Amino acid sequence: CLSAQGDLQCLIRYSTLPAVLTIDTMNPNVKKVEYAVRGPIVQRAVQIEKELKAGAKKPFSEVIRANIGDAHAMGQRPITFFRQVLALCSYPELLEGNEFPEDAKERARRILQACGGGSIGAYSASQGIECVRQDVARYIQERDGGIPCNPDNIYLSTGASDAIVTILKLLVCGEGRNRTGVMIPIPQYPLYSAALADLGAVQIEYYLDEENCWSLDVSELRRALVAAQQHCSPRALCIINPGNPTGQVQSRQCIEDVIRFAAEEHLFLMADEVYQDNVYAEGCEFHSFKKVLFEMGPEYSDTVELVSFHSTSKCYMGECGFRGGYMEVINMDPDVKVQLTKLVSVRLCPPVPGQALLDVVVNPPRPGEPSFNTYIKERTSTLQVLAEKAWLTEEVFNTVPGITCNPVQGAMYSFPRISLPERAIQQAKEKGQAPDMFYCMKLLEETGICLVPGSGFGQREGTYHFRMTILPPTDKLKIVLEKVKQFHQSFTQQYS
Repeated sequence: CLSAQGDLQCLIRYSTLPAVLTIDTMNPNVKKVEYAVRGPIVQRAVQIEKELKAGAKKPFSEVIRANIGDAHAMGQRPITFFRQVLALCSYPELLEGNEFPEDAKERARRILQACGGGSIGAYSASQGIECVRQDVARYIQERDGGIPCNPDNIYLSTGASDAIVTILKLLVCGEGRNRTGVMIPIPQYPLYSAALADLGAVQIEYYLDEENCWSLDVSELRRALVAAQQHCSPRALCIINPGNPTGQVQSRQCIEDVIRFAAEEHLFLMADEVYQDNVYAEGCEFHSFKKVLFEMGPEYSDTVELVSFHSTSKCYMGECGFRGGYMEVINMDPDVKVQLTKLVSVRLCPPVPGQALLDVVVNPPRPGEPSFNTYIKERTSTLQVLAEKAWLTEEVFNTVPGITCNPVQGAMYSFPRISLPERAIQQAKEKGQAPDMFYCMKLLEETGICLVPGSGFGQREGTYHFRMTILPPTDKLKIVLEKVKQFHQSFTQQYS
């Protein structure tokens, strides 16, 4: 096409060709992916925020995002020591001054010495900075009462989510009835269903017992497993403890039962333990799967394959944006471990600032160090306030006819059950919406409160829920609870 006329002909010819990537030619698995925590409700919330900024009149002045466990976005203050070390790592010239305590400087120097060129702007080893992995291993060993932890079994990650998806990639194989099935709790954190859809794996649903504080029953695990064996090859069992979205804390006996079940059925165990410091209810205690596994003796500790996950995004830290996390692999086949190391190397390395943050989370100020008293005060206060808000949320919801809320034993969310009038259910179906999506969308439009419908997490047929974070400041949380209470009463009256 050398002439102007030829150029025009070329344009016409190429303009008639279809796009290479269309909704019909894209990866079909991606179209199956759903992530309710940032789904249509949140997208509408963003639109409303823009409308409010543009001067639109609404029956509320702000959108309150109670849909996601983003602590700092909800006003939680960062831990001073963590930010001091990160500031020093980001701008090492500060090490020369007297503005920062010596223990913060010592942590920063150690981290920087382990970084290429003494900078957190350099790539790290794909598995993570070695001294950080050593500190993680020491932390796990102290947490678990002295049970050994090998730094070579620690892989640092971009939050826990990245590590979970990486392990699922290793597990998924086969076709048809031999396709990998992965057991996940219902309700579940939508990362699991989204990742399994993306990988083309089979989601095997086991139901938590709402009537018993969302407890886990091995007989339900067995029911789900037997049913799934008819159409796939179950290979892995995922546990979220403390629970998201349900807030339950599993007992030690329950964890022992799960480990025995995994051993009997030859299942790979995945323990999502990112809320391990978030335990509020009296009589509840966090037990790590690794600790229980090793205390059960060599019959289990030498054979059961386990990966556990932790993150800097939750607990008292709430540092979601730094994307720090780790996984520990137990009893993984050495050849598979080589493949895991290869797989994580494709992404070069986790964010180094996130690795630095993780290091001070697992290696905080010790008694006698200058920052210890402030650190303990801030940590204790943050967890105490969360415990008070967990109790407040349960108490208020259970005063509302038509709302039933189990105790928020741990984590950062309540997951109350809501009774919906039949007319509302029918209207939702006419709109092509799940009834609790219809409810939550109405709530957003009328009050500005953004929650996630229970249908986004999975629930028993004929039941309806929503997930609400307990993270807003106490004064704002009281307003949210009162608004939800008033809305539920008016909604029930409107559709009865």
